[in-house]
Amino acid sequence: MTACNTQVVEGMEVTTQSDRIRKVRKEIVELLLVNHPLDCPVCDAAGECDLQNICYELDVTKQSFTAEDVNHDDINGWPLIQQVPSRCVLCEKCVKVCHETVGSSALFVNDKGDRTFIDKNLDLCEFCGNCVTVCPTGTMISKPFKFKARPWEMTKKASVCTTCSSQCQIDINVKKGQVYRITSEDEGTVNNGNLCVGGFFGHGYIHSPGRLQRPMVKESDYAMNASWDKAFAMVADKILAVRSEHGADAIAGLASARLTNEENYLFQKMFRVAIGTNNIDSEARFGVLDAVKAFKSTLGLAGSSNNMNRIGQSKAVLVFGADVTAETPAVDWQIEKACRKNDGKLVLANMRSVKLTRYANTFLGYRPGSEVALANALARLIVDKGLADEGYISRFVGNADDLKQYLASVDLDKAALETGLSLDLLTEAANYLGNAESVAVILGRDLLTGAQSGEKAKAVAMLAVVCGALHGDVGGIFPVYEKGNMQGLLDMGVCPEFLPGYQDYTQNKSKFESAWHTALPAGGLDAVGILEQMEKGRIKVLYLAATNPLVSFPESARWRKALANLECLIVQDIHDNELVHMADVVLPGVSSVEKTGSVTAFDGRISCLGKAIEPVGEARADWEIFAEIYNRVSKRSDKINTESLLREAKELTSLYGDLCFLGEGLCKPCMKLPYAPEEKSLTFSAPKVASPETGLTLVSGKILFHFGTVTTYCDANREIAPAGYVEMNSETAQALKVTEGDSLQVSSSVGTAKAKVRISESMPVDLLFAPYHFADVNIQQVIPVGQNVARVEAKKV
Repeated sequence: MTACNTQVVEGMEVTTQSDRIRKVRKEIVELLLVNHPLDCPVCDAAGECDLQNICYELDVTKQSFTAEDVNHDDINGWPLIQQVPSRCVLCEKCVKVCHETVGSSALFVNDKGDRTFIDKNLDLCEFCGNCVTVCPTGTMISKPFKFKARPWEMTKKASVCTTCSSQCQIDINVKKGQVYRITSEDEGTVNNGNLCVGGFFGHGYIHSPGRLQRPMVKESDYAMNASWDKAFAMVADKILAVRSEHGADAIAGLASARLTNEENYLFQKMFRVAIGTNNIDSEARFGVLDAVKAFKSTLGLAGSSNNMNRIGQSKAVLVFGADVTAETPAVDWQIEKACRKNDGKLVLANMRSVKLTRYANTFLGYRPGSEVALANALARLIVDKGLADEGYISRFVGNADDLKQYLASVDLDKAALETGLSLDLLTEAANYLGNAESVAVILGRDLLTGAQSGEKAKAVAMLAVVCGALHGDVGGIFPVYEKGNMQGLLDMGVCPEFLPGYQDYTQNKSKFESAWHTALPAGGLDAVGILEQMEKGRIKVLYLAATNPLVSFPESARWRKALANLECLIVQDIHDNELVHMADVVLPGVSSVEKTGSVTAFDGRISCLGKAIEPVGEARADWEIFAEIYNRVSKRSDKINTESLLREAKELTSLYGDLCFLGEGLCKPCMKLPYAPEEKSLTFSAPKVASPETGLTLVSGKILFHFGTVTTYCDANREIAPAGYVEMNSETAQALKVTEGDSLQVSSSVGTAKAKVRISESMPVDLLFAPYHFADVNIQQVIPVGQNVARVEAKKV
């Protein structure tokens, strides 16, 4: 019996050190080394190997035992990870973290006795790399890192991962100006040292051959390398010329959740103050912003109501319209903690089966477009059963009677018909949510980017209030964003209707005019309006900062055609792509490891980027680029840095507390001001119920192995997910007369795309799924503006 498995009883005396214990320990280690290869000089774990350290501590310098070598051969066939069974001490830490923390359960103990080794079910593997991290020896090895560097050769820089909005705390391991690996400390981090495939393996894009390293300008239809001064001059001169001839509203800009808080703040200020137009927006326009407006109007909330770690303490979790494993893996780990370690109840509502389906107490596989009907039905059932949080409702909802009257009018039979779910199943889910002491409600991409996202957000907000998710310090409501700094982008007001801090543009113009010492423009176009005016030839200059409408935006083919009408396209990005080849000026930005600044997680945590390496080539931090253009266009010489930008944002908004600022250009991790609604401040707003989709329907979304488009430049991520595809179940495939690997053409009212077929029984009949990350498929051509699903026709080609 090991000490860690021995139950403590009263009167027990524990001896941790003695000559006899030391002798036994030494013999155990010698036995462990019977078949252990003495290849420390070439082992990747040398210098950070627990077994090596124990041998040194116990003075194990010889081998007293011999035995037949029965080790399994090295396992080299797994993607990204090599397994060397001869080095394994069978501690099973890798199995434990895979099963208990990640919930993948891909690793298992194979064979028995001396021939035991750790094996893997590749179909379940999430390639998170946590098995490599917890391995105390060199058994589990990262192939991309193998033989690249020794731990003592590398320096570490603390930072946060920005591949998703969970923003795990990391250490960037650098040798001679190159990032070789990403690690995380077990203690003191929000992620407890755990990483996902994006954090552990997804850094290859930093040193990708496709990195843009110097400015380019188009001359005689050819892009030529240019100096920064020439590129800046061309941008400023073109903006000033177009503004003089056509007015400032002939210029527009789109920003990105890949930029820091300071950069997004400066972007909107550059357009509003220096250029003089309010034609600014981002990818948030396509659903996320409408959902945020709905939460603001109903709950007075622009983000999550609580810290991410409160999910793991909840007695029930509702995951609604989200594949959190793919979108925000750290949220998956919190759900594993709540519903598997702590026996909470998991209700999963999704159009398709996802990883968490296997752990759900109730799976609500609803029909596309029926989200409002589903939320209404659950809320009505909770009220009917007397399980509603009446105390919270009466105290905080200003029009509680309207809420109750609306729910009383919900037709449960009709809702069951619209959602495609039985009333018994809906009742089961309502019981779990209504009876729980604390509830976490999590909603993701399918709700936040789908049609009528604002109406769906209203319905989910109502459900959260009814089931008690907002009551107390555990649980809460959590809109999770797949893009790294989407919360910061929203906070900084990069849209025509809001100034920083979600302040209404029209009502608060004068406040910002006083602070910025200038008159602000009236009106302003959002992304859809910008597209329409580009099509009419009225937008002459478009500035794209770290965003690619040709891949990420719905109706991407329409954007491609409209870009041809511009007089000048300015592209600020880090990778070569189709958009770069269309640009008149290319400004190379940098990755998150090459600059400083702050970012905001979906739950309101503000974290600081650590600059680990110098910019690649001649690339510059995005805020430096904006600052130069700001001064050139406005004819100013303002001293701009990340500290001044964040302090200015703090002074003009009510987002931050003083703890976020250290001075001297530095910030420190902190939380935005907590959610604390006043009594009667919540407002019920009846959501509009839409008709569910019928017939063959395509949903576009995110997969676990890629994050946005940047990881498509990573060799590691491409090894496990090399290309786009269209996923369907076998019955749908049979109806379409296609098999695995066939080429399929998918067409909607707005566009056509082609991809290989993938068969999966996780998909319901007549529903297709395609990841949006891949430019080769470009599935967003098929998706109408403001939606993530589309009625389609499909045929083999």
